[in-house]
Amino acid sequence: MFVIRELTAREIKRKYVGSSLGIVWSVLNPLLHMVVMSLIFSTMFRRSIENFPIYYLTGQIFWILFSGATDSAMTALVDNRSLLIKARLPKQTFVLSRVYTSLVNFGYTCIAYVLMLAVFRIRLSVTMLLFPLAVVFMLAISAGAGYILSVIYVFFADIKYLYSVFLTLWMYMSALFYPVTSLPDAMQRFIECNPVYVVVAFARECVMYGKVPEPMIWIKLVGWSVGSLFVGYQFFKLKENQVMQRI
Repeated sequence: MFVIRELTAREIKRKYVGSSLGIVWSVLNPLLHMVVMSLIFSTMFRRSIENFPIYYLTGQIFWILFSGATDSAMTALVDNRSLLIKARLPKQTFVLSRVYTSLVNFGYTCIAYVLMLAVFRIRLSVTMLLFPLAVVFMLAISAGAGYILSVIYVFFADIKYLYSVFLTLWMYMSALFYPVTSLPDAMQRFIECNPVYVVVAFARECVMYGKVPEPMIWIKLVGWSVGSLFVGYQFFKLKENQVMQRI
């Protein structure tokens, strides 16, 4: 944990080097983004989705957490090549540090998110206490994917460019800014199997509608998070020696 915290601090300092406001941008940037996107999309979907800005922002913050964690975890091993060779540390430490960095950034984003909840007068409810569970589920899914991507990147660096295209497709298939009910039944069922969408739906139920998510949502999330983490970790351990030989 000490190494993960140190690596996280290094990444955050590197991100804001040369900036006058520094880490303040971690709150200011998502807040400005939320305001702009709310103004744009609220005029397009306000009739089909009640309280659309919060509907969109709830999905967006989780998408940023997932995409940021997986994209940065992909290069974790290669970026820390010298430490991998010199330091006797568990190799997964470097992947987990990137996921943890995304969690820290997510925490700052949540400050802006809470401000937007107050602006749009979202009522406080007991179900909001389930919100951290959505974060845990998303972190588990991201870590599992990060393990796999970090190994593939060592052997096939072009995966970074392919993954950016795949992320764009994945974003549009996660119903972040449109109602899934507007799609044909077959497409609805497909999107409802998307782990990112399931996490977002879980968070929306807790925050926007004051409801405890349905049992099927819980089952899907537990399955996706445990399955992703297990498969990702096993793949990582299986290829660990080959990674060290390649690096």
